[in-house]
Amino acid sequence: MAPRANWKGFLRLSLVTCPVALYPATSDTEKVSFNQINRKTGHRIKYLKVDAETGDEVTSEDIVKGYKVDTDTYIEVSKDELDEIALDSTHTIEIDEFVPKTDIDNRYLIRPYYLVPDGKVGHDAYAVIRETIRSMNKVAIGRVVLTNREHIIALEPLDSGLMGTLLRYPYEVRSEKEYFDDIQDVKLTRDMLDLAKHIVEKKSGAFEPELFEDHYETALIDLINKKRSGAPIAAKAAPKTGGNVINLMDALKKSLASEKGETPAAKVAKETAKGKKPKKRVEGQREMLLPIAGKGKEAAAAKQAPRETPKKADKPARTKKAG
Repeated sequence: MAPRANWKGFLRLSLVTCPVALYPATSDTEKVSFNQINRKTGHRIKYLKVDAETGDEVTSEDIVKGYKVDTDTYIEVSKDELDEIALDSTHTIEIDEFVPKTDIDNRYLIRPYYLVPDGKVGHDAYAVIRETIRSMNKVAIGRVVLTNREHIIALEPLDSGLMGTLLRYPYEVRSEKEYFDDIQDVKLTRDMLDLAKHIVEKKSGAFEPELFEDHYETALIDLINKKRSGAPIAAKAAPKTGGNVINLMDALKKSLASEKGETPAAKVAKETAKGKKPKKRVEGQREMLLPIAGKGKEAAAAKQAPRETPKKADKPARTKKAG
């Protein structure tokens, strides 16, 4: 099932307009997530919204936004007042200008979205806007309101659609000078740079994100599976440290000698050449978490069974009571 649109409205370039919907291009739902539970009962922790002074619970209809101007003084702002100051971008993404993509500093990028036609009408106008941006080899800059805040959005063609990337405002980006001014200006020898370049060449490869593996996510899944199956949890050995680098040149030489130069793509190619099936990238807990296993033979069989997605339980599993 496709995710629900974050925003619906119109995309407009001068007098050319079409209905569109904005969908998130990324997702965190595949990652292992935790709930907070009561150690003694195993019940999930519930949060209540309470008055900071009286301690009484406050219902949603009685909660409004307030801007803090003093310790105990707030300026109340209603939803109607916020809607009143919202610009046309509440319902329309107006393309204001076109800029070269290389002009956009990566620090201004927030998150990507997919912008698609909404409904059966407007596909012609959508295609005109998309192909105009593509033919100019530029990025279209517009404005859109999400969660009551106006954002700058950069639009660019992606296959048959448009990708929109939210951009930060200048006041949200910190100056690098605050951090880089104290970096020492050192002189490097040609030999040092040549050795470093050799290391880079050995580790160079194509950008293939499908080969990336989230090692921490994998470790989390293995930990949960072991705890569910009752397997012992072995203590992790302390990581080896490289020690203090006494001589930078020696460190570069040792790095070059020890570097095997196998990028993820090279490892896959080697395994394929040997007839081995390359390891698939981690898709997340839906594919890797084991189903709840029983005891005895059922538990042993479960360990050998392929990893499946457990159905969401109404309540979290009870933990052992303290004591």
